[in-house]
Amino acid sequence: MQSLDIMDSIELMYETGWTDGLPVVPPTRERVRRFTDYLLPRSPDELIAEVPPLGGMATLEKVAVNAVMAGCLPEHMPVVIAALEALVDDRFNLRGVQCSTGIHTPLVIVNGPIAKDLNINSGYNCFGQGWRANATIGRAVKLVLVNLGGAIPGETNKSTFGHPGSYTYCIAEAEEANPWEPLHVEMGFSPDDSTVTVFPAEAPHNIMYHASNSRDFLTVLADSMCTLGNVQMYVMGSTFVVLGPEHARFLAQDGWSKRDIKAFLFEHARKPVGLLRRGGPPQGDSQRAHLWPKFVDPSDDDQRVPVVRRPEDIFIMVAGGAGGPHSAYLPGWGSRMVIKKIELN
Repeated sequence: MQSLDIMDSIELMYETGWTDGLPVVPPTRERVRRFTDYLLPRSPDELIAEVPPLGGMATLEKVAVNAVMAGCLPEHMPVVIAALEALVDDRFNLRGVQCSTGIHTPLVIVNGPIAKDLNINSGYNCFGQGWRANATIGRAVKLVLVNLGGAIPGETNKSTFGHPGSYTYCIAEAEEANPWEPLHVEMGFSPDDSTVTVFPAEAPHNIMYHASNSRDFLTVLADSMCTLGNVQMYVMGSTFVVLGPEHARFLAQDGWSKRDIKAFLFEHARKPVGLLRRGGPPQGDSQRAHLWPKFVDPSDDDQRVPVVRRPEDIFIMVAGGAGGPHSAYLPGWGSRMVIKKIELN
């Protein structure tokens, strides 16, 4: 009888539209209280964020409801809350991300000690299935965006295709495999700080390179970053490179710093204006010219347009399995990534 009641509750969630299409854990009063009690002395009524596009009020209790439905543990709550606070930062432009016709969706990246404490996957299949923390933290964030923000597919959410990251999109950086400083330290935080970074990312684009010539690899990577039809070439904003441990290792052994890699990619991940016009808006590139760096003349077909406005807009992290010569590229959407410290009790 109890299992029937649970199934009835799950069906009720479907009827009310409070799911992402997958079954959810029924958010009973007792389950939600365990989550809010974990954050005491913070009040369940504390407002965490006003979530666009419909401006839903994400109180701590309402976030807990969605975290329960996603299958989170109470200790996941600080990550979910920090991610939501970062998402409503003006630099991220969550309203635009939620309502665009583009394929992108918010990615959550976790750095610092909490990633290991919560067993957030940064290695093999880190963008895939099989890890509770990754799956449920990312899913909780997405449920809040739908249930409180009102990002309903086909209504306010106009994404033409979307991608599987719209269910859940959360990884950690493989800091122990990183030969350089990790992402959060590069951004000014202490190694002992735990942080969450949010970024409007397309699905990962795999970059395969089986040799060990670092300059050749970066040339392959640069070419993969500036393909025709890649929205990043027209909207600029932040963009992410996820280096696999094997590629990161031989780059560092050859003396490449993160700054060197960014400078190389900025100079080589470019396409001529004339080619971009073929893949650009039907009105031509003049409407997008104000987004390009000032040194680009949009009327000169031979001018080469970089994938970002500045080298600093390319962000680099290390993740993935240690035994494969693969990396990944995550095109953005035109807004900025935002990083925030995770506040722990």
